[in-house]
Amino acid sequence: MADPLLSVRGLTTRFRTERGTVTAVDNVSFDVEAGETVAIVGESGSGKSVTALSILRLIPDPPGKIIAGEIVFDGVDLVKLDDAGIRAIRGNRIAMIFQEPMSSLNPSLTVGRQIAEPVNLHRKTPWAAALERARELLALVRIPDAATRVNAYPHQFSGGMRQRAMIAMSLACEPQLIIADEPTTALDVTVQAQVLDLLQDLSKKARSALILITHDLGVVARYADRVIVMYGGRVVESAPAAQLYAKPSHPYTRGLLASIPRLDGDTNQRLVPIEGQPPNLAALPPGCAFAPRCRHVQPQCLQERPALREIGPRHQKACFIDD
Repeated sequence: MADPLLSVRGLTTRFRTERGTVTAVDNVSFDVEAGETVAIVGESGSGKSVTALSILRLIPDPPGKIIAGEIVFDGVDLVKLDDAGIRAIRGNRIAMIFQEPMSSLNPSLTVGRQIAEPVNLHRKTPWAAALERARELLALVRIPDAATRVNAYPHQFSGGMRQRAMIAMSLACEPQLIIADEPTTALDVTVQAQVLDLLQDLSKKARSALILITHDLGVVARYADRVIVMYGGRVVESAPAAQLYAKPSHPYTRGLLASIPRLDGDTNQRLVPIEGQPPNLAALPPGCAFAPRCRHVQPQCLQERPALREIGPRHQKACFIDD
């Protein structure tokens, strides 16, 4: 088999805070194949967004730092690149769509100029041609009257239109990998579906791999090829999406699935919450981070950290309990 487009191995990212040292990403490993859509899911504070920022080396230092691991993209370890080397990757071969477009877009520059900038910077395209490319991209993401809107400012766009503009910006240099960090958080349900359908459609047409970071397992079921479940900064389960939904193995994954409403089963079935609170990353327990909330906890779980192990074809989990 060909090497994966992205291979993350043993990634560990820490922050120095007033509460002490926080390990936000703890020995995380996963692969992304070319053209594949991989979803990273988990509650707030599970390490999803920090994983994405680590891949692009966007962790502010200080207070944060990647202290271990490899991030091999198309044969190159991004951790070892100098500043110029990683800047040549960002926005060019790897693009990122952030949670809140209003804070990601520059309010003093037109949307068209911001979309054209990576084309001008990375492809050395003259500004006139880069702005024409921006018009084409705005039309591609279905912004009405793109020829005029290219000269508009972010505050003149609705939330859904700003997110479409961010998708246009991410596609500007035809990247091999797009990372979308909670791309529909601030949008209403109807617009969420439109934006995600558009992102999936355009990424597949561009043959780009997609990492979709979300807490919404409904999104995962519809869009992802494979799912990585994180908890307490660690990967606790990884499997093809259909397999994960058909036979979740880790107690945390089962808890997530049991806590969301479903339309394909008994409509009178009660939702089962996951009791307790997510762990304090500055004071993780010595064993499994999920043990204090787990209904199947055993003495071993409180003392030892379970390693991620194979339990089936492309299916891994970090748990001592067998199915």
